[in-house]
Amino acid sequence: MDLGVSGLASGFDWRSLVDQLAQVERAPQQTLLADQSKIEQQSTDYGAIRTQLQVLQNKVTVLNDPTLFGRRLSTVGDSTVMSATATSGAPLGSYNFNIGQLATSAVQVGAANLGAKLSPSNDVSSLVLSDAAFSTSVTAGTFAVNGKQVTIATTDSLQDVFDKISTATGGTVTGSYDSLTDKVTLSSAGEIILGSATDTSNFLSAAGLQNNGSGTITSGSSLGSVKKSLNLAAGNFSTAITDGGAGAGEFKINGVSISFDAGTDSLQNVIDRINGSTAGVTASYDPVNDRLTLTNKATGDLGIGLEDVTGNFLTATGLSGGSLTRGKNLEYSVNNGGTLTSTSNTITEASSGISGLSITALKMGTSTVDVSSDTASIKTAINDFLDAYNTAQSMIDTDTASSTDSKGVVTAGSLAGQSDANEIASKLRGLSFTAVSGLSGAITGLASLGIQTNGNDNKLTLSDSQALDDALANNLDQVTQMFTDSSNGLAGRLNSYLDNTAGDDGSLATRITNLGKQSVSIDDQVAAMERQVQADRQRMIDSFTHMETAQAQINQQLQYLSKIG
Repeated sequence: MDLGVSGLASGFDWRSLVDQLAQVERAPQQTLLADQSKIEQQSTDYGAIRTQLQVLQNKVTVLNDPTLFGRRLSTVGDSTVMSATATSGAPLGSYNFNIGQLATSAVQVGAANLGAKLSPSNDVSSLVLSDAAFSTSVTAGTFAVNGKQVTIATTDSLQDVFDKISTATGGTVTGSYDSLTDKVTLSSAGEIILGSATDTSNFLSAAGLQNNGSGTITSGSSLGSVKKSLNLAAGNFSTAITDGGAGAGEFKINGVSISFDAGTDSLQNVIDRINGSTAGVTASYDPVNDRLTLTNKATGDLGIGLEDVTGNFLTATGLSGGSLTRGKNLEYSVNNGGTLTSTSNTITEASSGISGLSITALKMGTSTVDVSSDTASIKTAINDFLDAYNTAQSMIDTDTASSTDSKGVVTAGSLAGQSDANEIASKLRGLSFTAVSGLSGAITGLASLGIQTNGNDNKLTLSDSQALDDALANNLDQVTQMFTDSSNGLAGRLNSYLDNTAGDDGSLATRITNLGKQSVSIDDQVAAMERQVQADRQRMIDSFTHMETAQAQINQQLQYLSKIG
């Protein structure tokens, strides 16, 4: 028989009694847990208020920065002539710019016809098209001469092409090459008509041949050109490029060394090396005129320095013997004053004398630039401050208020009666709305900006937006001082208070920490009480179990006596 089962021998449900007595003994725990719930709610609400005060402090920090009030807007009359930016502190006013000349870059143009001739002689029977140094590689296909189709392959020699032209035209058109002029000539007794809509070969354009209404058509310019993709030694330069014999060629552009190896570097390699260097120029190859050019990356009347150090790259490519097209400086005037110059198309204080104003000239012409205060950003910052301030006050008001329902039941906010919460609300209002001491102008506080408090709560309202607009337009310096004065400025004193209240070491952080300790302490107390409840419960269970044992023995004796009686 399990005598630990309630009432098995005695018929008395003593376990229910034990559970009820244990629950009565837990009453102090329930009181402590209710207190703990209130403490945790207070900690949560203090934390929310602290977070909102930190948001408010961020808005206050913006108002405490003098650069906010020094921001400038620039408005350009003709945006096709120029663009403009104005930094903090740029003088307010309207400026009339006249752009008389744009800045351009200097260009060093190398000698034309760098490449060797197609052939050293007039005999071009061995000059295969695929190997010929045309500026544009000849492609296989067909082209028309006097309406007759001429079909060529890249394995044909130039003489083969002449022969095919003669055959196709029945001998009326003949072709020849002149090694002195490096040009191709087509001749006929009558007018020659070249090309058709169905041509697939580019021979005519590669050879520089165009219709001229006569019976003689000659290439427009010399045909031989350099081959950019081959190494310099095999690049078909009319003047052979040398690197000093050791692959350690060197030249300088604007004092910056550029190396080259005539046996391994192609012309394109060297061009890329120039463009990737700090020489301040952009190199390019002109296939039409078969020449190199160097263009200054910077605009203005600036030269380009060239020097062969080892080898003859600059000489052989015609750069050192080329011509310099000088760059131009920007020329402009301000407010009908004298002519000013700049090496770039950007006008800064260095040339104009107008601090904080930067102009980028886009074309010649005249335009006004108006520099004004960025009052919109200031108004936004003030409204952001008011929103964050009122949100904080609303949170405090909700948490500290008490309400009574229709039955007269009073419900108190979690922070009702907490003096520190009410003090924060009162202090914020006082610091925000009290006039700033030491100011002598018309702007001494938020009331001067059309901001009021209604007296019923701690909130602030922009009740007169025109007053704010007028203050920003006419007394911006005083508004700036009211917010940012290093001694008594409104933003400064608010920032100091908020730091002491909502900062990492502020009073709210300490309050929340202490509430957390109280909650932990209650956990410890409840745990200790519950251990006592469990011990008392077990003692009662043991006692009732002994009672069941004794009752069982008595019941057995009674049964025995009843049998023998």
